[in-house]
Amino acid sequence: MELQKEQIKFIEDSEWIFAKTYAETWPHEYIVQERVDNDLFLALAEHIDTHGYEGSFYDTKQIYWDYNGLTYWHMGNIINRCTKSETYEQRKKEGRLPND
Repeated sequence: MELQKEQIKFIEDSEWIFAKTYAETWPHEYIVQERVDNDLFLALAEHIDTHGYEGSFYDTKQIYWDYNGLTYWHMGNIINRCTKSETYEQRKKEGRLPND
């Protein structure tokens, strides 16, 4: 199912925050529910859950959804995204997981 125009605009217009804490290990961006339109946040989270696929992050199962070269996932009140090349699955495949 395709995104609605308002969801596309929400993704494009949201101010995604670069996760500085994880810059070296897991570079990604995020938005926080309380700082964006609540209804659009919930609609995007639902879209990820409904149209995404199950993947892993180490031993944790996660639902991911790919759009426009980026992989999205959400955890509670945060929606994250990263380039496909920086996902756990891709980095594991290429032997690029960070050292503990």
